[in-house]
Amino acid sequence: MKSHFILVDVLVLLALLGPSQWVAMGSSHCELHNEERVRPHSVTITEFGAVGDGVTLNTKAFQNAIFYLNSFADKGGAKLFVPAGRWLTGSFDLISHLTLWLDKGAVIIGSTNTEDWPIVDPLPSYGRGRELPGGRHRSLIFGRNLTDVVITGENGTIDGQGSMWWERFRNKTLDYTRPHLVELMNSTGVVISNLTFLNSPFWTIHPVYCSQVIIQKVTIRAPLDSPNTDGIDPDSSDDVCIEDCYISTGDDVIAIKSGWDEYGISYGRPSKNIIIRRLFGETHSSGIAIGSEMSGGVSDVHAEDIVFFNSTAGIRIKTSPGRGGYVRNVFISNVTMANVSVAIRFTALYGEHPDESYDPNALPKIERITFKDIRGENITVAGLMEGIEGDNFINICLYNITLSVNSMSPWNCSNVQGYSSLVSPQTCKPLEESIFPDHCTECYHLSSVSSQGHRIRNKGARLLSWWTYLET
Repeated sequence: MKSHFILVDVLVLLALLGPSQWVAMGSSHCELHNEERVRPHSVTITEFGAVGDGVTLNTKAFQNAIFYLNSFADKGGAKLFVPAGRWLTGSFDLISHLTLWLDKGAVIIGSTNTEDWPIVDPLPSYGRGRELPGGRHRSLIFGRNLTDVVITGENGTIDGQGSMWWERFRNKTLDYTRPHLVELMNSTGVVISNLTFLNSPFWTIHPVYCSQVIIQKVTIRAPLDSPNTDGIDPDSSDDVCIEDCYISTGDDVIAIKSGWDEYGISYGRPSKNIIIRRLFGETHSSGIAIGSEMSGGVSDVHAEDIVFFNSTAGIRIKTSPGRGGYVRNVFISNVTMANVSVAIRFTALYGEHPDESYDPNALPKIERITFKDIRGENITVAGLMEGIEGDNFINICLYNITLSVNSMSPWNCSNVQGYSSLVSPQTCKPLEESIFPDHCTECYHLSSVSSQGHRIRNKGARLLSWWTYLET
């Protein structure tokens, strides 16, 4: 019996999944950036003395090239071309109206010398480094206060060489919080596409305080035992589109965040209007996670056409007393899972606080969360849904969910309230009341169920038929 998917199996599933009509919400911010932007000015990194031998440190070459290209920012922008080769570098900044283009065979490699990753201030919505008090190492590719920045190419690679950082984390020898691979702050009009990202020291792609972010056709990989190597983490950002991605990492495939406890509450910038579609993922953590840092609020998240396999959790909301904030108006549909320990999980006592100044009475509001058209094979537990006593998570709705579950207790629910229809195995008592006909309006995006539902159910059956074939 085969117990794990391999990449070829995932590609076959992708073909079976096929294109689907996106009906959950307007997706215009996903469709504006499908064509390559033409920049009137272009230079190659070798013109600034870079050597692609994997040994020569090219930080100054990247910095000088981008400094030179800044003179074209008001003249239509510019393109920095990185040809085939292995380009070792420390952290460098991007500029507005720039395309960073990695040609086929181009690999940007992060230095293993911590001095090549400068220390920067903590994010104001976190109050300190996520791992340690004080500052944090700057990401390999970094930018702030930018407009119109594109990171793309012919499937080039950005490799953070994270193993040194992971060992320092495990050995507790870090002086500052580990760096991300790519972080853009306070930026608008961001496109990241057609690239492979490997071995991030910490979270891989981190848009924070950003608007109009497109992340398309990227592959993200790190060992499944690598610590905190999240794939894509939109953080206090809005109008974000993530689509057509394959992600296999040691932590959450996607984690939507918005600040940490009293700092996130004070900063007050939510993550909202987020589309996720055609995503394939594998992780020892969660496929799609919201939180645990969600103190600025998270709303209007729509995900469709998702496959998770060989993972600890499929979909998870993480929070804690002290977080405050809210998670509301979340719609996740057409999900296929295989070899997943917990299909749907709410963790309300996640803990982890930045300091002792957080307010334990700042309770999160979790409401109007809908799960629709979900199929799963070889699932250990269908749902572990834990709310907070005195702070029920409300209007949680489950519709058309069929999971092949190994546990004798498939659902475990506390301090949650909601509705369900067409769920197998039968859900827990707090969610047993039927959605139809009386509770459609309480369920986010289920005011009507169209004929599309029949098509999606058939698609899910085809996906699981293929999984059954792979198991034999």
